[in-house]
Amino acid sequence: MVLKLFRGIEAIWYYIWGNIFALIIYDKKFVRGKYFLGRYGPIGGIGWKWIVTDFQSRVILGINRGVPFPISPRVSATIPQNIDFHVDDLNNFQAAGCYFQAYNNGRIIIGKGTWIAPNVGIIASNHDLLDPDKHLEGKQVIIGEKCWIGMNSVILPEVILGQHTVVGAGSIVTKSFPEGYCIIAGNPARKIRDVIHN
Repeated sequence: MVLKLFRGIEAIWYYIWGNIFALIIYDKKFVRGKYFLGRYGPIGGIGWKWIVTDFQSRVILGINRGVPFPISPRVSATIPQNIDFHVDDLNNFQAAGCYFQAYNNGRIIIGKGTWIAPNVGIIASNHDLLDPDKHLEGKQVIIGEKCWIGMNSVILPEVILGQHTVVGAGSIVTKSFPEGYCIIAGNPARKIRDVIHN
């Protein structure tokens, strides 16, 4: 009973402070969706806790300033304005060690319902081979709907993954698999098998 009461008070605390902090730093379109709903309405949604944690790391440590959506201090998103995703997939910016890099007009497009595991890198622009201080012109990385990107994987510029693509843990994806409905793995990633669908 005491634990239930404590959790209720905690949920209210996160909800109140999350709403206050949300007014200060986030684009309103990112402060809605399934992660801002609890069992009995908006109070209790994990998104409010994400906001409080993110706000503290921005103000105290200066981490992820300028990112218009709640993001874990353990995630890096460079040029976040070039990252497109559905608000119900905000969870992908909470997994430890993920790196989203969209330099030089590169874009990262993440389809609805896709899950990204910890320590995944999605890179839209590489360094210039002749001058590593510079980045090449960015390219699009497109990940289709309902994909699963396994832990420690890297997806490189110009890669297109069709819907329902599973990327095995530790894979380096250097080429596209636009047909989707497949499992890819390895370095470089290759198709392991198709996923049967109706």
